[in-house]
Amino acid sequence: MRSWIDDEGLAKIDQVEKQAETLPWTRRRAEQSDRLDGKALWLQFDARIADADEWFVEVGGAGIDRVQLFYRNKATGAWVVQEAGDSQPTSVWPIPGRYPTFELAPASNGVVRYWMRIEHTHLDFAAPVTLYRERTLLSKRDREQFLLGAYFGVSALLALAALASGLAFRDRAFLAFAAYIVVVGASQLARAGLGAEHIWPDWPYWNDLAVLAWPGLPVAAGLWFVRLVTEPARLSRGLDLGVFGLVAAILLAVALDAMLQTRGTMELVLIFSGLALAALVAMMVWGWIDGRDRDLRLIALGFLPLVVLALFPLARAFNLIPVSLLTRYAVFFGTALQMPVLYYALQVRSVRRREASVRAAALAHTDALTGLAHRGTLVGRLETSLVRARNQKVKLALLGVRIANLGAIADEFGREAVDKALVVAASHLRRCINDIEMAARVGDAEFAVLMEGPMDGPSVTSRAQQIVASGLRQTEALPAALTLKFNVTVALIPHEALDGATTLQWVVDALDLFEKDARKLIRPLNF
Repeated sequence: MRSWIDDEGLAKIDQVEKQAETLPWTRRRAEQSDRLDGKALWLQFDARIADADEWFVEVGGAGIDRVQLFYRNKATGAWVVQEAGDSQPTSVWPIPGRYPTFELAPASNGVVRYWMRIEHTHLDFAAPVTLYRERTLLSKRDREQFLLGAYFGVSALLALAALASGLAFRDRAFLAFAAYIVVVGASQLARAGLGAEHIWPDWPYWNDLAVLAWPGLPVAAGLWFVRLVTEPARLSRGLDLGVFGLVAAILLAVALDAMLQTRGTMELVLIFSGLALAALVAMMVWGWIDGRDRDLRLIALGFLPLVVLALFPLARAFNLIPVSLLTRYAVFFGTALQMPVLYYALQVRSVRRREASVRAAALAHTDALTGLAHRGTLVGRLETSLVRARNQKVKLALLGVRIANLGAIADEFGREAVDKALVVAASHLRRCINDIEMAARVGDAEFAVLMEGPMDGPSVTSRAQQIVASGLRQTEALPAALTLKFNVTVALIPHEALDGATTLQWVVDALDLFEKDARKLIRPLNF
C-alpha cells in the first residue's frame, strides 16, 4: 500500500489518477502516523478477488472525519464511490459499524486499483487499513460487540448501583463515582465508535462533541471523585482550591476545544489532563501515607491500573509512541480493573461510616461499654410488658444480676480488667436470652434480664443457673484463671401493684441481701 499527502486537500480522484505516476508516493508502514490538518491523505492499493467470497477494507479507527473509497467499474468505466466518517451519520454509511468499512469490487472485475482519500483534523491519523474476508470481518465484529457489550453492561450496572447507594445513604462519594462512570462510559462509547453505531447513529454533530470530550471530561470527573474521597482541604485549603481550579481549567479547555476544534486547543486539553493525572496520583499517595482513612488505600489500588495504562493513549496523542493495542484499549482495560475495586472500596467505606453513625445513635438507649440497653430503656420496655402481662393474666420474670467479685478484680488486675469483665458479662447474658427478651446494664456492676412470659418458678430458676454457670467459664478475654461470680435475684412479675421502675429497683436492691462469701448464688424473691 502506497500513500501520498495532498497538502492543499483539493485534488479530485480524476486528477490523482491522471497524475499518479508523477506523484511522490511512499510505501506506507503499518504503524505510520500522519498529520493531516487541512490536508488529505491518499492511499493506493491493488487487489484481485479470486474466489466467490466478498472482501472488505476497514479503516480501524473511530472519530475519523471523512473516508472515501474509489475504484472503477470494469464494465462501465465509471467511478464507484463509497464514503463514511464523522462528516455524515453512521446510518448512511455503506457498511454501518464502529469503523469506516467498504466493500471491494466483485471477483469478476479481476485486478482492481483502489484509491482511498482520508480527511482528519485535531489528532494525527494512525488507524490501520486492513482487508477482510466477509466471514472474518463478521466474526471479528461479533467478538468485539460481545466484549464491549459486556464491558458497558457491567459499567451501567455499577453506575446504577452507585447512584442508588448514593441516594439511599446520602453519600456524595457514591454520587461522584456514578457520575464518573457515566462520563467515562459516554466518552468511551464515542471513542470506540459504539455511540455513533447504536446510540446516536443519526446525530454526527453530537458524535463530534462526544469524541471531543475525551480525555478531558473523564479526567475531570475522576479528579473530582478523588477530591471528595481524599478531602485535601484537611491538609491545605490552598491544595483543595488548586484541585478545584484544575478541574475548572480542564472543563474550560474542553469547552474551548469544542468551539474551536484546533490542534492547539486539543493539546491544551491533553496538557491539563496530564497535570490532572499527576494531581490525582499525588492525592492518592498523600491519602495512603496519611493513613487516617484505611479505605483510601483500596481506592488508590483501584486507580493504579488506570493511571498507568492511561499513560499509553496520552503518550500516543503527543506522538511519543506508535499505535498499538495498548494505545487503543488501555483505558478500557484500566477501567475494567478499576470500577469493581472502587465500588467495593466505597461499599466498605460506607458500611464503616454507617456503623459509626449507628453506634453513635444507639448511645441514646444503650450502654456505651457493653452495648446492652441502659436502665431507662429497660424501664420503658418493662412498663409495656407489665401492662400486657396484667391484661393476659400471665407471669413474666425479671432477674437482677451482679458481678460479686468485681471489686476483687479491680484490686488485683486494675480498671482495664474491670471493663473487660463487664463486656464479658454482657456477652454471657446475651447468650442466655432469646430474641424477645432483654438484658440491660442498670448499675456499675449490676445487670437486669427481662424474660417475656409465660414463665414459672422452675423455668426461671433454670435460666438463672445458666447465667451463674456461664460466669464460671474461663475466657481468653480475661486474665488467666479469672472467672466471674454472679449473684442472681429472681422474681415473677407483675408483683403486687408495682410499676416498671419500682419493680426493677426492688429486684436490684435485693442483690444487697447476698452475703460476701455466700455459697447460694440464686435468690428467689416471690416464689
